[in-house]
Amino acid sequence: MGISYGRALFVDLTTEAQRVESIDESVLKTHIGGSGMAIWLFAKLAPPALEPFDPANPLVFAVGPLCGTTAPTSGRHEVAALSPLTGLFAESDVGGAWGSVFRNTGFDFLTIVGASKKPVSLVITETGARIEDASELWGVADSFETAEFYETKYPGSETACIGPAGERLVRIACVVHDGRDARVAGRCGLGAVMGSKKLKAIVTTPSSKAPRQVHDREGLVASTREVAKNLPSALEGMAKFGTSGSFGAFYEAGDVPVKNWSLGAAALDIPRMTGQRMAESGRLKKRFFCRTCTIGCGRVVELSDGREGGGPEYETISLMGADCMVDDLDAIISANEKANRLGIDTISTGNTIAFLMEAYERGETRGVDLSGVVPAWGSSKALLRLVDLIGRREGIGELLGEGVARASKVIGSPDYAIHVKGLELPGHDPRAFNSMGLSYATANRGGCHLQGLTYNYERRLTMPERGFDLPQDRFGTERKPELVIASQDYMCLMDSLKLCKFSIGGGSSVTKALEWLNLATGWDMSLEEFLRAGERIFDEKRLYNISRGVSRKDDRLPVRLQFQPKGGGAGQNLPPDMATSLDRYYELRGWTQDGVPTMVKLEELGIPGII
Repeated sequence: MGISYGRALFVDLTTEAQRVESIDESVLKTHIGGSGMAIWLFAKLAPPALEPFDPANPLVFAVGPLCGTTAPTSGRHEVAALSPLTGLFAESDVGGAWGSVFRNTGFDFLTIVGASKKPVSLVITETGARIEDASELWGVADSFETAEFYETKYPGSETACIGPAGERLVRIACVVHDGRDARVAGRCGLGAVMGSKKLKAIVTTPSSKAPRQVHDREGLVASTREVAKNLPSALEGMAKFGTSGSFGAFYEAGDVPVKNWSLGAAALDIPRMTGQRMAESGRLKKRFFCRTCTIGCGRVVELSDGREGGGPEYETISLMGADCMVDDLDAIISANEKANRLGIDTISTGNTIAFLMEAYERGETRGVDLSGVVPAWGSSKALLRLVDLIGRREGIGELLGEGVARASKVIGSPDYAIHVKGLELPGHDPRAFNSMGLSYATANRGGCHLQGLTYNYERRLTMPERGFDLPQDRFGTERKPELVIASQDYMCLMDSLKLCKFSIGGGSSVTKALEWLNLATGWDMSLEEFLRAGERIFDEKRLYNISRGVSRKDDRLPVRLQFQPKGGGAGQNLPPDMATSLDRYYELRGWTQDGVPTMVKLEELGIPGII
């Protein structure tokens, strides 16, 4: 093997035992790393009847084979476990520096089972994991304070930690990295899994180990140089204004959720909410770069205490802003800071607050203790107070922190609870980009744009390796199931290599990613084998979720998005045709019409039966 790769560390917090294993190369070739290895490691240890807060729930951290190389945007890592929010296999992707420092210790994968009797942190070194008492932080330190504590104790270290929300088992709690810059594994409530294990932080310490050996270092440097050089100019807007720089354009396309996804436009000061305004107003202090990234899309803004930290992304402005009818950028920045400190997902939080605001407007919260909050549309005061209550699991925040699906069984109506399989949707409307309907409905972790990313192939991207030489019509129906499948399989590969998806817009491609993988590892993987690995990874996640009860009945959109055109204008909007496209999707995937991979397909992919 051309590169030292596949070293896995296993830690049991109950017994405090640990062991190291070297993963066989045959497994690495079929699962690549990151997302693929996360489902492989998770499924080996997670029986179908497992409960999310059971100590046996495996918590997996995984990097990819390109981490630590010159491949641009390759410093990302994966966090995975059984989700407390959805009850399904969950994964969350995150950038920053933690993954790179972790890999330099000599490990590629970390799997944590068991639960400590007292609060602890894991300190990862070249020799393994050390369990340290974290009682002085538990119930006291938010995510920023926790990171600063370990930065002082272990100079040069990087910390993945939880805030009060994770400690209190809020089901939308996240895992926060990079301290105040807040690179977040935000989705699916994985911070609550850490909390259930009494695990406050995972600290990766600097290592004296030499950089990982690469099979063809000169070849990889030459192959990656052009893409790395072109990324800043190809994504100039992203570099200048961050993901929130596209907010205005997406709003004009009718893509941004407004008033709990009921409108296409409203009387909001949209220019006031954008990344451009953030830069012009003086709130933007500098850019944040993840390791090996030349784009620098992260925003560093002035926070409430006068210090600098991470600013809101597009999703946060969409869901905490427009979806709640709040157009005050300062309030959104403050809400984002609170969420990062407390350790809650801004996408799920924004959706859930918008749901409460609609229930309140409809008079469907009578008799419910709202903790003194008046959740009126556009209220910055209500937004900020509800973020606090959710993150601390207090008052009405205890219900809202369960997520919108559970909340809708107590207040309001499931008809306007916007989620798929229990996971709240990000800020891209399938009535504006129709392929997103099928992509959301079939995504393995629930409502997720990143597991399909098809809307970008309806804007400007192409995928010639799968026959998509031109961007697709966003309202057309031709070949949409084919596009969704091709994109989902490709995203599985990107998430397994741990390359940032923004790099696709800057010159990366299926072919280029495969070239980098072979140069780094010394493998001779063909394009067919590479694409097959993406399909295999997607189907393995589906199989585990089938063991949890998922079937066709779950592959559907919220009522509002599937059957109701938006009001208010701002671009065309057409509900996507789900019934026909889902049938065709299953057929193309080699699944039954109930959404189960056939034995013929499993044999073709080399998957030994249902996991």
